[in-house]
Amino acid sequence: MTDPALAATMTGTLAENIATLRARRAAEQRDAPFSERIADYITRFTGSMTFVLIHVLLYGSWIAINLGWVPGVAPFDPTFVVLAMEASVEAIFLSTFVLISQNRMAAAADRRADLDLHINLLAEHELTQLAGLVDRIARKLGIEEEDPDFHEIKRDVNPHTVLDAIEEEGRG
Repeated sequence: MTDPALAATMTGTLAENIATLRARRAAEQRDAPFSERIADYITRFTGSMTFVLIHVLLYGSWIAINLGWVPGVAPFDPTFVVLAMEASVEAIFLSTFVLISQNRMAAAADRRADLDLHINLLAEHELTQLAGLVDRIARKLGIEEEDPDFHEIKRDVNPHTVLDAIEEEGRG
């Protein structure tokens, strides 16, 4: 954490979690196979304004020369067939690199979603246990339960039931 004002507003646990996630992401990038790191680098570069500028200059020059707009330089691809072929081959490779990067990012997103689901299920279970404890304390102290929905909070949620209901809703 580099911003002291921001760091001062966070709890130690939150700052530690952020540092852990950063370290984890750095380790995943460092430990990624060489081919994936190359694909990520190419994807980052091809998504930059530098890449666009290079293409504007190269393709613009190619077109200008082959239209005869540059005096003293003979056209070498007057039908633009070579330019079209080069652009097609480049598009094939670039789309492949982008897909490799997207596949890696999708796998990372799946892992994060699994972690998120696990933490949510764990938190729900722990809150259910706390609700039961609060209910027992309230009964021992003779405090009447005023919320008619409180009994639902004390029941654990079955993830299979929720997933089945979501899938059923998606089919309907």
